[in-house]
Amino acid sequence: MSANALLLTPLHARHGAAGARLVPFAGWEMPVQYVGVMDEHRAVRGDVGVFDVSHMGQVRSSGPQALDFLQRLTSNDVSVIPVGGAQYGLLCAEDGGVLDDLFTYRLSDDSFLTVTNAGNHPQDFSRFTEVAKGFDVEVTDAAGETAMLAVQGPNARALLRGLCEEDLPERMQARTLSVAGVEVFAAGTGYTGEDGLELLVSNEGAVDLWDAVVAAGAVPCGLGARDTLRLEACFHLYGNDLSTDRNPIEAGLGWASKEATGFIGSEAIARFRSDGTPERLVAFSMSGEGIARSGNEVVGGGVVSSGTFSPTLELGIGMAYLPAEAASVGNEFEIDVRGKQRPAVVRDRPLYRKADPSV
Repeated sequence: MSANALLLTPLHARHGAAGARLVPFAGWEMPVQYVGVMDEHRAVRGDVGVFDVSHMGQVRSSGPQALDFLQRLTSNDVSVIPVGGAQYGLLCAEDGGVLDDLFTYRLSDDSFLTVTNAGNHPQDFSRFTEVAKGFDVEVTDAAGETAMLAVQGPNARALLRGLCEEDLPERMQARTLSVAGVEVFAAGTGYTGEDGLELLVSNEGAVDLWDAVVAAGAVPCGLGARDTLRLEACFHLYGNDLSTDRNPIEAGLGWASKEATGFIGSEAIARFRSDGTPERLVAFSMSGEGIARSGNEVVGGGVVSSGTFSPTLELGIGMAYLPAEAASVGNEFEIDVRGKQRPAVVRDRPLYRKADPSV
């Protein structure tokens, strides 16, 4: 294999057979869409979709000081994660800049699995190994060892209950169980703003699991719908809404930063929290025509970090860094969209909230 060859997930042949449009993404060849982004997006909002997210990186940390190690490495308070629990956190530089955002699962008292973003995984793992030198912990690069499916939508749990005789984990919980006769590590997490689970499965079992979920009614969905869904829910995308040039406070992620734990970057972030930041990340919707995109400049200062057309709200939406004094909900501003000034307004986050199932 050449150094520039794209990596393939265990489900690559299934994507090709289903007519997916495959594109390079973070070193992998991944499906961006099957029948179309709009249809796939609406399938997840109205029923259930399944995504191949096997490109995500994974790191295992185990040993007597695994907890202390992750407490030093990641921004959230790892000590509060129960066995079988999940937690969102950040990997930060000494100056408070964000290196990546992560999900960490506690497998036992002294064993953890951390899921990284695909494009950041090599640097993340180097960071893990560097920091691990000061702790009695074993760090293993588990990327590529397993496949990962995300089954998402208001009917996702009902579909999976039909394939599983065991109780499914609730939101932010995780455990091993059998789905359609395939052993999986199932977590009540996702990136769409809908209910559902993410399923880690052996590479050998991935095709059987995918086939069972699709046969039960899940619509195959690509990266295009994954992006529109996450943006309606105002979930951050690394490289757009997060970077080494942005800190958790200005990104609205202070809730995932517990400076008292002494994680790397905590002192700088404590100063940002105390002193404030010149800019803040906001959600917005367009007030008329136009769709803002990442990199579009805000008139008077600021920049769009993510932008798209919302299939659910049927208008242009996005997130942008605005001057702190202009970041209040309801504030109107203008975005330079291909040379034309388009009006927008700061909105509450998230832009989309799933329907109350009790109604």
